[in-house]
Amino acid sequence: MSPSRSRNQYELDDEEDYGPSRTQQRRDALAVLVLAQQLVDLQPSRLAKLALPDDVRHEIDVTRRTPSHGAKKRQLAFLAKVMRRYGDDDFAAVRAELGENREKQRQENAAMHRLEAMRDRLIAEDEGALSELIAEHPQVDRQHLRSLVRQARIEKDVPNKPPRAYREIFQLLKDLAKPDDSAEA
Repeated sequence: MSPSRSRNQYELDDEEDYGPSRTQQRRDALAVLVLAQQLVDLQPSRLAKLALPDDVRHEIDVTRRTPSHGAKKRQLAFLAKVMRRYGDDDFAAVRAELGENREKQRQENAAMHRLEAMRDRLIAEDEGALSELIAEHPQVDRQHLRSLVRQARIEKDVPNKPPRAYREIFQLLKDLAKPDDSAEA
């Protein structure tokens, strides 16, 4: 080393690739553990549709059958260890599928909540909601809708009466929303 070069310059020139840092390795291991937990919590019908290695499927089944909390936690850690034997590419499709499904579920839940809010506004004697709905969907049978709203208000006041009209309004709103969703997509 020449006297004009500082130690830091010398080290930068001879720097080797030591791989990911220990912190990054921990983050990666925790990400695999979270994915393993998601797979264990997934419904069996959805899990069957995913492309997973056989040994991972076996460990998921064993983890699900484990009754004790501590033992389940250890088994989950072992499942994550088995999953780490595979590369990130092997589970990329699984991560994408889980991510898309989560986003799709969020969107569907938000749409259902909007429909429920509209139904509640209709039943709460909000004439503005009724005229707004008729303005948005001129093809709706106004007389039938008003009749359902009146019946739902009566059902709400009678304690043991089943909420038939209440459910019908929701179904009607759901049917009205379907053509709008397909036109946007």
